[in-house]
Amino acid sequence: MSAAAVLAVVAAAVAALAAAASGYELTKNGTVITYDRRSLIIDGHREIFFSGSIHYPRSPPDTWPDLISKAKEGGLNVIESYVFWNGHEPEQGVYNFEGRYDLIKFFKLIQEKEMYAIVRIGPFVQAEWNHGGLPYWLREIPDIIFRTNNEPFKKYMKQFVTLIVNKLKEAKLFASQGGPIILAQIENEYQHLEVAFKEAGTKYINWAAKMAIATNTGVPWIMCKQTKAPGEVIPTCNGRHCGDTWPGPADKKKPLLWTENWTAQYRVFGDPPSQRSAEDIAFSVARFFSVGGTMANYYMVVLNSNSNLFLTKKRDEISDRTDTGGFTCVNNQQYHGGTNFGRNGAAFVMPRYYDEAPLDEFGLYKEPKWGHLRDLHHALRHCKKALLWGNPSVQPLGKLYEARVFEMKEKNVCVAFLSNHNTKEDGTVTFRGQKYFVARRSISILADCKTVVFSTQHVNSQHNQRTFHFADQTVQDNVWEMYSEEKIPRYSKTSIRTQRPLEQYNQTKDKTDYLWYTTSFRLETDDLPYRKEVKPVLEVSSHGHAIVAFVNDAFVGCGHGTKINKAFTMEKAMDLKVGVNHVAILSSTLGLMDSGSYLEHRMAGVYTVTIQGLNTGTLDLTTNGWGHVVGLDGERRRVHSEQGMGAVAWKPGKDNQPLTWYRRRFDPPSGTDPVVIDLTPMGKGFLFVNGEGLGRYWVSYHHALGKPSQYLYHVPRSLLRPKGNTLMFFEEEGGKPDAIMILTVKRDNICTFMTEKNPAHVRWSWESKDSQPKAVAGAGAGAGGLKPTAVLSCPTKKTIQSVVFASYGNPLGICGNYTVGSCHAPRTKEVVEKACVGRKTCSLVVSSEVYGGDVHCPGTTGTLAVQAKCSKRPPRSAATAQ
Repeated sequence: MSAAAVLAVVAAAVAALAAAASGYELTKNGTVITYDRRSLIIDGHREIFFSGSIHYPRSPPDTWPDLISKAKEGGLNVIESYVFWNGHEPEQGVYNFEGRYDLIKFFKLIQEKEMYAIVRIGPFVQAEWNHGGLPYWLREIPDIIFRTNNEPFKKYMKQFVTLIVNKLKEAKLFASQGGPIILAQIENEYQHLEVAFKEAGTKYINWAAKMAIATNTGVPWIMCKQTKAPGEVIPTCNGRHCGDTWPGPADKKKPLLWTENWTAQYRVFGDPPSQRSAEDIAFSVARFFSVGGTMANYYMVVLNSNSNLFLTKKRDEISDRTDTGGFTCVNNQQYHGGTNFGRNGAAFVMPRYYDEAPLDEFGLYKEPKWGHLRDLHHALRHCKKALLWGNPSVQPLGKLYEARVFEMKEKNVCVAFLSNHNTKEDGTVTFRGQKYFVARRSISILADCKTVVFSTQHVNSQHNQRTFHFADQTVQDNVWEMYSEEKIPRYSKTSIRTQRPLEQYNQTKDKTDYLWYTTSFRLETDDLPYRKEVKPVLEVSSHGHAIVAFVNDAFVGCGHGTKINKAFTMEKAMDLKVGVNHVAILSSTLGLMDSGSYLEHRMAGVYTVTIQGLNTGTLDLTTNGWGHVVGLDGERRRVHSEQGMGAVAWKPGKDNQPLTWYRRRFDPPSGTDPVVIDLTPMGKGFLFVNGEGLGRYWVSYHHALGKPSQYLYHVPRSLLRPKGNTLMFFEEEGGKPDAIMILTVKRDNICTFMTEKNPAHVRWSWESKDSQPKAVAGAGAGAGGLKPTAVLSCPTKKTIQSVVFASYGNPLGICGNYTVGSCHAPRTKEVVEKACVGRKTCSLVVSSEVYGGDVHCPGTTGTLAVQAKCSKRPPRSAATAQ
């Protein structure tokens, strides 16, 4: 392209930017946010964006500055969060913008860290949040149907969106006012509901777009998972691999934005462990940028195959179907999941949220995920000019191999993405006359179309291992007291009576998880089985989620559904007597559903009850007349609070007591490490510390591998007093509180696992100069040029205390469990100890010469594996380190 042609292209782009800008400029003093097909544009300058989701209600406010700082350190320049309607307006007209719900403080902190922000107002957000963020009181608005062309719903949705926009405007938080917010989102993943609601869905989504734009924020609006976003609204992608599954907006004037790149999988009770590798996430982001994307946001959620259910028939003909819609949102991965405190988790969702994100539940670095993505961001920034202004082209390099290139030949600016889409084969390709090794399912980034500065499959960042440590406070003053629920309710003592069992949500109104169902019936001698070994069976069918049953005040058993199949039937043998018998069933929910159409009509609770095995046949109690009691006696008395617990009589604690409140006092563990409670010896219930609800627990429910999905529960240090903290929980089934442990959390075991095939470390070895990567002087250079270099670094205020393992050759394993191979170089540990012990950070060149490795040893992989231990204690000498 000639210089004149380049100038013509630039002039056309500037004209397009000016046209796009007209719709978003709010003030003359703020930042103008526009866009074209290549990117979002900040005051006339194209930019690339790396964003991460941090939801403010899922972390204590005192942790927000550290989380945002760590995100920026990881190479992000944008923080994203939903806005949670039911948190901000729990009762109609009653608002909460304090504590964990102080969104103004949160976005101002983002601004103080000199980062951008995305606000996803929704106000339906899903997010594995109770009711998808919609307040329960909406269900009681006459004639309301959520998220369709329904006037009552649109009225209250518009009121809330306007309220939030005005609060953000008053704080001058939109970029058009000089604030950090560059994008706002209306609605959330609506495309599959539009199909369900048909014409009414299309009318609603067009209304939502116009309503949002009319708020005049001065920044563009987005809709995720909405291929045909109306008007000026930008459609974005949600998914794992938007670079391969999403063609981008149909309107070629809109950029490719990825709002949810799922860094792992959120988990529900009953789920086994799951994770997504750092290599796969890096591959997906590099792929997205290679096809023209310029904004990626790390989010925390991966849907189970059947978890996004919606209704396609009339609302009275409920039918669950799996959402198979394509991915359509900005690269938004959860960067820090945090905790679903209190009752904020959606149906069956655990309190621990997205623990496999780059920053784990406690805000600690999850390595190598955090570091590998940081290195990717650094590499892509080396290529920014080519990505934003270069001419794109694609060159096949063989079956499942290709090069995607962005180039400005006149300016000698170029970047190439060499891709290997084979899942099982490494390969070598020839690109522009040079040979390049490309590992299986990986992308190598050539920042000047010559030099590999990053490979998605080769991890240069360190690894770490999370460990949990017994705290002495577990056994200090380990004295438990208990308060049992008052007498199990009987029909004659209830005030809410109906012929049939009532639907649960309509009774509890999201104020409690619990609803008692009770009835009584009379038996004669001839009704009971003649043989003593034969017992009648109580059969209870429920819409969900779990029940505990009692007959004549005796515990009979438990039953529950699952995330996928919430409805269930419990069958338990029991003892009955001649005369009047009493059945009492405590039904519990684990949050409201967070997805699908006709959400306002979802049901829970008991719906049929029968007695099987009587001489006279089945006794159907469904229409026998039922009494109901909303909530627990302990909840009404607020025994979890300081004032409430003093108003009841506590007794010495005993093991295996169902429907019992337990409490003990404890002092916090010393230091600043995160604190957790190990509830392995308990069953199912709810946890409090100093009156604050930390979430539901359910350790008696084991997944397919025979273990509970969650048994460690985060206790934020900001909740703890210097002495005399109260640990309390309500236990439904029974357990052994004496065996509960108080633990602290560390990530002090740091590791590296690198081969000589790794590229030189992009952060230490390269710098950008005139849009070209240049080697940093002394950055691992040797006879063969730049060498891959491992860097080990301890957490703040800690140094490397000892080297636990070190081997060069062909070691195997993972951090915390390495083993030497057949080509082990004996000098490795000595060399590593000399370089690292006593230092906070050390660098280790990966080269056979350094460690005396045998390059001719059969099976050698040229790999260095090291595990080191960090500590605040003075380091031992290298000679005595073990």
